[in-house]
Amino acid sequence: MKLSKLFFKTLKEVPGDAEAISHVLLLRAGYIRRLSSGIYTYLPLAKRVLLKIENIVREEMININSQELLLPALQPREIWEISGRWKKYGLELMRFKDRHDKDYALGPTHEEVITDLINREVNSYKQLPISVFQIQTKFRDEIRPRFGLMRTREFIMKDAYSFHRNEEDLDKTYWDMFHAYEKILTRMGLNFKSVEADSGAIGGSVSHEFMVLTPFGEDKILYCSSCSYAANLEKATSTYEPFYPNSSELSDIDIIPTPNARTVNEVSEYIGVDQKYILKSLMYRVDGKPTMIVIAGDDELNEVKLKNALSGKELSMMTPEEIKQELNLNVGSIGPVKINNNIDLICDKRICVENVAFYAGANKEGYHYKNVYFKRDFYTDKIFDLRISKAGEFCSRCGSRLLESTGSEAGHVFKLGTKYSEPMKAYFKDEDGKEKPFEMGCYGIGISRLLAIVVEQHHDEFGIIWPNSISPYQVIIIPTNINDKNQLTTSEMIFYELKERGISVLFDDRDERAGVKFKDADLLGIPIKIIIGSHFSKSGLVEIKVRRDGSSNLVPPDEASVYVSLKLRQII
Repeated sequence: MKLSKLFFKTLKEVPGDAEAISHVLLLRAGYIRRLSSGIYTYLPLAKRVLLKIENIVREEMININSQELLLPALQPREIWEISGRWKKYGLELMRFKDRHDKDYALGPTHEEVITDLINREVNSYKQLPISVFQIQTKFRDEIRPRFGLMRTREFIMKDAYSFHRNEEDLDKTYWDMFHAYEKILTRMGLNFKSVEADSGAIGGSVSHEFMVLTPFGEDKILYCSSCSYAANLEKATSTYEPFYPNSSELSDIDIIPTPNARTVNEVSEYIGVDQKYILKSLMYRVDGKPTMIVIAGDDELNEVKLKNALSGKELSMMTPEEIKQELNLNVGSIGPVKINNNIDLICDKRICVENVAFYAGANKEGYHYKNVYFKRDFYTDKIFDLRISKAGEFCSRCGSRLLESTGSEAGHVFKLGTKYSEPMKAYFKDEDGKEKPFEMGCYGIGISRLLAIVVEQHHDEFGIIWPNSISPYQVIIIPTNINDKNQLTTSEMIFYELKERGISVLFDDRDERAGVKFKDADLLGIPIKIIIGSHFSKSGLVEIKVRRDGSSNLVPPDEASVYVSLKLRQII
């Protein structure tokens, strides 16, 4: 491709709202353009990268016997009602009415659609297992699209679904998909970790995320310094320094003034005690009923763990106004001692130890209780792990220290079980003649998101550095003076020789200064530059330079195509 004919334009400046480095570079290099909030156009360079990503994904899916199909993006309300997700999915589901006043959604995912299809087409165990995938545009009404392609309202995704007789069969496909995802990300030259994850709105019993490590990642993960354990912050568990009994004899409970001390930090400073000994009491509604959640003062509540502990019950935090009006309590002095019978009590397991004296709000403005003991002064049998685990605590598997990193989710695999097949009455006849619900799995990987994630990991101060496997072009030829006939003729010769070898190549035939061409080549991120310039004029040699490490060699023009072919095999 001659660069003078390529539909692209580099930018010196980008909009001020471009925060992520991938957003900045993809805009500057002419890969994408913003149409509206969270909606982007992919220009020809980006489209070539997307096709290469898709082909890697497609190859690895086919390698594990998953078949490609294409499902409708437009989905009727009825099937979402049957699965129970029309209301539960939330405001991110893009809903609208057609001219006949019927409700539809633009698909953010396709569990309902594929379950409906398989239910119509498959009726016997002899047809199982089945694994299918598609690559398609998806839609989510993000409240705050940000970071360019990292969080958008319209995006390209590969989603796969599998259907099975039993859990053992599902387990095999799940791990086949898991390893296929590892191969996909490895082929793209990415540094990533597979982590245990919460299943969220998709549902199911087991899931793993594939987190690409980057300082600008939206998610935090904890991973073990010794073993393979890793989990996102929503799912992570740990062991930690326990509370030790203060004494064998319990001290009398006492009430003490804590004027103007409302937060755990303020109470800690006022009475001079470590925050971990102050109980943090949070008020929520659980299926509409006021519920007090109690954790240690130096911990943070993990709402995902709380939702999972409550088996999907509806959960919302009460406002200070609601707490005052309905319960006659003031935020900052709430505690679990002698609480109203109308309030349910749920406690984090860390604080449910005997003979440890805590401080807690006295349910009286400006006062706290001293010497509060679990069982004697407050009690519940609703005890769960509700805290956010922290770096520096210990791995629950091997006991080594946990480390923290930030990352961006590139893919997610789920064991759905019968979450969709049972409510949608998707059954097959098993060998014993009985009807049984399909065991299901689903597996997603963000195609357009990967376009950004790769740039997050592969760039420098000059621009993008594409891995060879997904670069829009593998080589760019730069004659420094297009008006020099010898440079032009040599450039064209190398251009056609590379094309004959099946190497994708850009030819910068623009009548621009050499410096402009070099800067654009670095910004575009093409793996290899062939420069026909000063060395060619002096010695007849062309310079072949690797974008990633800046290394270069001088070779005769008639050896350039062979040299580049070998070099491309050696670089990422």
